[in-house]
Amino acid sequence: MQVQTQLSWSERIAATIMQQCNEDGFHAFPSGRWAYVEGMTLMAMARTGEEYGKQEYIDFMKRHMDLYVHPDGSIGTYSLEEYNLDQINQGKNLFALLDDAKDGRYAEAAHLLAAQLAGQPRTSEGGFWHKKIYPFQMWLDGLYMSSPFLSQYAKTFQRPELFDEVAHQILLVERQTRDPRTGLLYHGWDESKEQIWADSLTGCSPHFWSRAMGWYAMAIVDSVEHFPLNHPKRGTIIGIFERMCNALARVQEQESGLWFQVLDQGFRKGNYLEASGSSMFVYAIAKGVRLRYLEPNFRNVAEKGWQGLTSKLMEETTEGVRLNGICHGAGLSLDRDGSYSYYISEAIVSDSFMGVAPLLLAALEMERLP
Repeated sequence: MQVQTQLSWSERIAATIMQQCNEDGFHAFPSGRWAYVEGMTLMAMARTGEEYGKQEYIDFMKRHMDLYVHPDGSIGTYSLEEYNLDQINQGKNLFALLDDAKDGRYAEAAHLLAAQLAGQPRTSEGGFWHKKIYPFQMWLDGLYMSSPFLSQYAKTFQRPELFDEVAHQILLVERQTRDPRTGLLYHGWDESKEQIWADSLTGCSPHFWSRAMGWYAMAIVDSVEHFPLNHPKRGTIIGIFERMCNALARVQEQESGLWFQVLDQGFRKGNYLEASGSSMFVYAIAKGVRLRYLEPNFRNVAEKGWQGLTSKLMEETTEGVRLNGICHGAGLSLDRDGSYSYYISEAIVSDSFMGVAPLLLAALEMERLP
C-alpha cells in the first residue's frame, strides 16, 4: 500500500473499484443490466482516466457499455416503453464514445434515449413523470438521471430547443418542491395528490432526504456546463443553485462537515451523517466554485465536507478505500411513505457504488479546484 498512498484520492478510489473486478472486468456490477448506479460509476471511472491519463479506466467504461449497446444502437435490457428516467443515466457515457464508433452505434443509442424523453409522460405543466408507473410524480432523483444527458445531447447534436426543455424541468421541480422556510427541497411531488406520502395541499413528500437533494444539486452543475452562455434561463438556474447551496450550508453539521440522512433533523434519534448525499454535495459545490456558478466562499463548505468524508466515513485497508454510512436506497411508494421513520429505517451499508461513485466524483472535483 506504500505506492497507493502517493496517489490522489480519486486514483486510489478508482483503483479500489478495479480491484473489485475479476479479470474480465465485469464482476463489479452484479445487477447485470443497464442501470443508473452502474452508469454513474462508469462515468466517474472514465473521468478519472481522462484527468490522470489512465486509459485503463476509460477502457473499463467502454467494456461495460459495449455489453449493452448493440451494433444497431439498440440497448440490451433497456425498454423505452417503461418511460423510466433512471434508465437514461447510463447513456451519459455515450458521448465520450461517439468518436470511437465507426458503425454509429453510440449515436443511435443516444437518439433512442432522447426519443424516450420526447415521449415521456408529463404533468400538466410539462414536468417529466419519474416513471410511467409513478403517475404525475416528479422526484428530485429524476433530474440527475435525465437533465445532464439531455443537455449534452442538445449540444452534441445541435438541438438548441432541448436546452429550453432542460431548463423547464429544473425550474419546475424546484418551484414545486422548495420549502420557503428552510430553502430545502422535498424528495418528491405528486401533482395529483393521490399518493399516501403526498401532502393534501402541496402534493410534496414530508421530508428533505439528503441524497434526493444531492441528485438535484449534481443535475444542475452537470447540465448547465453544456448550456450556451446566452441561454435566457441559464442565470436563473445558477441563481437558484446558489440559493439552494446557502440552504445546504445552513444544515451542514458543523463539527464533522457532513450532512444528515434527513437534512433538517440534526441528531434526532435514528438520524445519521450519510455518505452518498454528503459526497454529492461536496461534488456539486466544488464544481460550482470551479465553474464560478458559486461565490468563492462556498469553497469552505466543500472543503469542510471533504474533510468530514475523509476523516469520518472513509478508511484505507489492504483492500483499498472503504466508505461507510451509505443509505442503501430509498424511494416513495405505498410502503415507502416518506416519513422520518421510513428514511432512518433503510439499511446503512458500506462500499456500495451508490456512495462510492459520488465519492469518486467528489474527489475529482476537490482535486480540480485551483
